Amino acid sequence: MGPHPAVAAIRLAVRRVLHDILTEHTPAPDTRRTPVCGAARSSAPDAERVPAPGTRRTISPAQPPHEQLPASSRPRSSRELPVPPLVLVACSGGADSMALASALAFEAPKLGIRAGGITVDHGLQPGSDLRADEVVLRLTELGLTPAESIAVTVGRDGGPEAAARDARYAALDAAAERHGATAILLGHTRDDQAETVLLGLARGSGIRSLSGMAAVSGADGRYRRPFLHLDRQTARKACMAQSLPVWDDPHNADPAYTRSRLRHEGLPALEKALGKGVVEALARTAQLSRDDADALDAWASQAEASVRDAAGLLECAKLYALPPAVRRRILRRAAIEAGAPAGSLFARHIEEVDRLITGWRGQGAINLPGKVVAQRQGGRLVIRQG
Repeated sequence: MGPHPAVAAIRLAVRRVLHDILTEHTPAPDTRRTPVCGAARSSAPDAERVPAPGTRRTISPAQPPHEQLPASSRPRSSRELPVPPLVLVACSGGADSMALASALAFEAPKLGIRAGGITVDHGLQPGSDLRADEVVLRLTELGLTPAESIAVTVGRDGGPEAAARDARYAALDAAAERHGATAILLGHTRDDQAETVLLGLARGSGIRSLSGMAAVSGADGRYRRPFLHLDRQTARKACMAQSLPVWDDPHNADPAYTRSRLRHEGLPALEKALGKGVVEALARTAQLSRDDADALDAWASQAEASVRDAAGLLECAKLYALPPAVRRRILRRAAIEAGAPAGSLFARHIEEVDRLITGWRGQGAINLPGKVVAQRQGGRLVIRQG
């Protein structure tokens, strides 16, 4: 008899992501031939490399495996066996991340991957340090190593939710660098994706915001989200089936937080008015929007060189000829390159800069976040630190 369907679902989702990580980080076979003792001879890469999953490792009888020789007799090589990749799971102790941690602990050893866990103590609630220690204990019991808690100080920029998120990702990035981790798994589910799409829609931030969370994001694809196609109930059922203790963060039910109100009031109201399937439809919208946004970003990247003059300044006439979606992407990128913080640069800022091109009436400079100024001069758009 196989595992509970919910357990099977989370394990399959994690297995697919781990296979992707292995594929991306397995070095290509070295086919070069190097001279040995003055003669041309194969370097026998198969005897020095860990084979890819599912492949056999064969060794010529003339070259016995080093593992069978005494340590003192093993030949030294300038190339060492590659270290198996380390994958960490970010775990709050909630059902989603505990289900993810259990699936990683089960799947990683079968693929020769090292697995560890990190929990972030935001210090926003009394006893948060004790709860973080409990999560570390649970991660250790699952067999994850390293397993550690990181305490952070949450600022105020952007509101409490955004500030906590920024502190959390900074801590996770630091942990990945410290441990040399290849990837960090995050437990965001399809429900989280639907909430993110609605929040983006409410902000009026455009198609990129509607695309929600990417399955792969961060520097070098560090962050992976295996559960974006699974609902929150599947993760909770998987924890119940495995008798995994979970912690329900009271902030997730606190109406003081926008996402909490959306989760407990907004989405249920939408489902009542529109019927079941709203969450699935929103998640599907996110994927379609992401595909469109990626295509437009690629178009803007290719078009940018054609709208700059020999000095690298943006030419307003050439910008005007571009479709608005492409033109505004170029303007946003130019503002960020000039020093405007991406997180503080909103659609209304870009619209004001765009009017310097499409509605030019001699208006003055536009002040942008980060003390960046955009102004039109002699048919050119100049964006620089003010």
